[in-house]
Parts: sequence; C-alpha cells; structure tokens
Amino acid sequence: MLAEHLAFITAWLPLKAEPRHIVDLGCGTGAGTFALLDRFPEAHVTAVDTSTGYLQRLREKACARGVEERVRTVQADLDAADWPDLGTPDLVWASASMHHMAHPDRALAGVHDLLAPGGLFAVVELDGFPRFLPADAPENRPGLEERCHRATDGFHAEHVRHRGADWGRMLAAAGFTVEDVRTITVNIEGDGSEAIGRYAQGSLQRIRGAAAPALSPEDLAALDELLDTESPHSILRRDDLAVRTERTVWAARRA
Repeated sequence: MLAEHLAFITAWLPLKAEPRHIVDLGCGTGAGTFALLDRFPEAHVTAVDTSTGYLQRLREKACARGVEERVRTVQADLDAADWPDLGTPDLVWASASMHHMAHPDRALAGVHDLLAPGGLFAVVELDGFPRFLPADAPENRPGLEERCHRATDGFHAEHVRHRGADWGRMLAAAGFTVEDVRTITVNIEGDGSEAIGRYAQGSLQRIRGAAAPALSPEDLAALDELLDTESPHSILRRDDLAVRTERTVWAARRA
C-alpha cells in the first residue's frame, strides 16, 4: 500500500556506502524488509520482531520473491534488557516500531552499540493514524472518523506513551548525530481500490476497541455499520476512500 513512499525513503537515506548488513527492528510482515532488499541488491537483512506469526509470513513472502537467502528472521522482545546477537549492521531500520517500546531510551542505546562505527539508524514514525473517509462521511454521521480518533486519545496516552515523541532529542541523548529529518505527506486516492478498502477496514477495526467507551451510541452504531462486511454501508463498498497521513524520518549516525 505504501510501497512507493518506502522506496522514496530508502532512496533518500544519507548513506556513505551501500549497506551490506541491515537490521529491521520491529519488521512486522516485511514491508520495510523488502523495500530495503529492493533498494540494496547486495544487502542481507536481519528481520526482528516479537511475533512468530509475522516472522513466518515474512519468510513465506521471501521465498515467494526468491530472496530467502538474503533474509534472516529473529524472534526477540526489543524491550528486553539483552538482545540476541544481531551482528554488526551498517544500517538499522525501525519503521513504526519505536513508539511501541516501553523503554525506547534503552532500545536507542542498544541500537547505538549494535551499529558499526559510522553506521546509520533510520527511524520512521507516522505522525498520526491514517485517515480514509471524506470529512462529510458517512452520510448519517459526518465526521465520524475524526471523532473515533479523538476518542482513542486517552487510551493511547496511557498505553502508547511514546507516540509522537521527540525522537531527534532522544537520538541525540543516545549518542547519535541526527544528520537529516524529512516529513513525507502521504495522500493516495483510492478510486475504489479493494486494497485501500481492506486497509481502511483493518485500521478502523483496530481502533474500535479503544474508541468504543468514549463514543456516543449513535457513533458506535455507525462505526459498526462501516465495519460490517455484509452491510450495504460497509466501508468496503465505498469508492471515495483515500489514505492520508504523514511520516517523519530521522537519519541518525553513530560516530
């Protein structure tokens, strides 16, 4: 879905030489891993995540793409005090993963120790959750999506405390030199795309649990109708969706 923007970011990275060994921290199912493999054809990637299910899917994708020999998967809790041996990478990539960590300062120090001298750490964070619906949608509850996001603010303040953190300051405190920062605006028109419909449904489904206690009964009913794949008002049936968000990238070097 966001492959073009990932390709832009990997091309923008201020690298002194093409990396040979890359570590992808919090790799998920591999969006960043495969963007990095595409950009750097001589590189090998160590993909790290807490989820064995995600790592299995990543391995399956690597086999399907014929790059399984260039990918090593490692299951690890990045909040743990000690990490498994991840080698000495030239580039560490962390996309939308740092804000989930309970102890990001410790993780940043771990990355600093992990990197080869002169190596680069790329931190990619969404400035907020993506938006999909027009402002006047749905027709019976205009503005519903924004109200859903506002309804999750308390939950995220308690459970995702480092979302929106000052990563530049934290990187500097961990001993990195922040060489560049770039904010990228994402605006992908759906034009009835099934992929964007599925992305929108998955995103709204994930925030429903956190939003539900703070939503009015009318808003909750309208949200459930959007999420009901059998409903004539299902979000999957809409042809006016788009993906709108921003990503900020910090490129930080170890001395």
